[in-house]
Amino acid sequence: MRAAFPDFRLGKVLATSFTGTLSERHGDAVERIPTPHRLVDWLAVNGLAVDSCTNAQLDLARELRESLHAAATAAAIQDALPASAVQVINDCSAQGRAAAILTPEGKRQWRLSSPSCVEDALSVIAADAISIIAGERDGKLALCASPTCQAAFFDTSQSRTRKWCDMNTCGNRQKKARFHANQRKTLRSAE
Repeated sequence: MRAAFPDFRLGKVLATSFTGTLSERHGDAVERIPTPHRLVDWLAVNGLAVDSCTNAQLDLARELRESLHAAATAAAIQDALPASAVQVINDCSAQGRAAAILTPEGKRQWRLSSPSCVEDALSVIAADAISIIAGERDGKLALCASPTCQAAFFDTSQSRTRKWCDMNTCGNRQKKARFHANQRKTLRSAE
């Protein structure tokens, strides 16, 4: 991985992890794929290694990311899906050449065309989002309770009551804020 970039926020769900490459959308936004090489890194970490990436492909990836975020957010609040977002997701899903393969360990893995290209990887991400938004997977879309984040995430917890997109960042930050507020309240009461 290349140094001097923010860490990736990796989750278990490909599509919502991809939307997390732009975090803190309602605060000081953090772009986690600012360069084509960084997108190559993110794809490799997520099992979608590609040979290279151009600026145009990075732009396409960001367009897909924002479309996924818009559609997932709408689905999470049970609103109508934005037609333009649906179109981008469908176009990306249709243009790639990727195949699901079964590993000897019984896991699904994606095989991209040869040579691997970004469009193939984006088609896998789009297909993952389609299965989530269409309700084909066990879980529910929700929005992060952090006022600066509000990222869409796929809640697969048993109770489906998860509040944070990532407990190590948003959840921890909110717990710290509550703790410090309670500390201040306790100090004021003691005076």
